Amino acid sequence: QVQLVESGGGLVQAGGSLRLSCAASERTFSAYPLGWFRQAPGKEREFVARIGWNGGSTYYADAVKGRFTISRDNAKNTMDLQMNSLKPEDTAVYYCYADSPSGRFWGQGTQVTVSS
Repeated sequence: QVQLVESGGGLVQAGGSLRLSCAASERTFSAYPLGWFRQAPGKEREFVARIGWNGGSTYYADAVKGRFTISRDNAKNTMDLQMNSLKPEDTAVYYCYADSPSGRFWGQGTQVTVSS
């Protein structure tokens, strides 16, 4: 079972940047598509971005396109989400995930708060 741990969340002013990281417990992480979801208070969890196993394909939600960049380093078993031009509506708990043959694994989440 893959264990995922997010880091890098925090409080930032609107217009600022944060970089989230997701670290995996095993090397097979490098073979899986990965991504991020987020969940704001009182709202359903929503898709943010995903990246193919080799980093060659990426896809973003319209709400973050042009501001967020997803990347991965398979040698380090890590995935990052660079978030620029942050808006108050980006405030949420951010969760990373990995799609393995046995199912989707989730991290515990990291809080991102953007003040206006």
